[in-house]
Amino acid sequence: MDKGASAKLLLLLWATCYGHATADHLSGYTSVIEVANGGPWGDWAWPEMCPDGFFASGFSLKVEPPQGIPGDDTALNGIRLHCSRGNAELNTQVVESQSGRWGAWSEPQWCPGGGFLVAFSLRVEAPMAPGDNTAANNLRFRCSDGTELEGPGLAWGDFGEWSKACPKGVCGLQTKVERPRGLRDDTALNDVRFFCCRS
Repeated sequence: MDKGASAKLLLLLWATCYGHATADHLSGYTSVIEVANGGPWGDWAWPEMCPDGFFASGFSLKVEPPQGIPGDDTALNGIRLHCSRGNAELNTQVVESQSGRWGAWSEPQWCPGGGFLVAFSLRVEAPMAPGDNTAANNLRFRCSDGTELEGPGLAWGDFGEWSKACPKGVCGLQTKVERPRGLRDDTALNDVRFFCCRS
């Protein structure tokens, strides 16, 4: 089963557990966009979708700053989509899938001129053994007008290839997060996928 099909299956199972209203809400997406360089740790959390008729026009990140030696770095911990309809400043909803516990949220970055997010690239540090693994470090989005927005994440690792583009914009997300491991090495957010709006 390919990743897109498994994402749809997860959404279907989640919607079935949480009732018909949610299932109807989740039917508003057409496809899933992903990248191939996500970190290997953690589990996929619940999906979160923009309200019907809203598109993701901005984002913010939860980032833990460098912890120094002998600290345990986790870097990128969470992603929020800022979904808007019409005037973004007056009519905005924020959606967030699971996030790690460390770090602080950045101020939102917005696509210019009422544009919306259509594609993304993830900065990931390759696994190190032994070493202090951080997995996902930062995120870039491409807007519908071609503008690229880079989050305020950390510089470890490399940005991978861009995802495919959502023809009508992004309207939901699902994160892969490693739970806190006590005295062992933590990585927090490892990977993310986004859902493309139907209309």
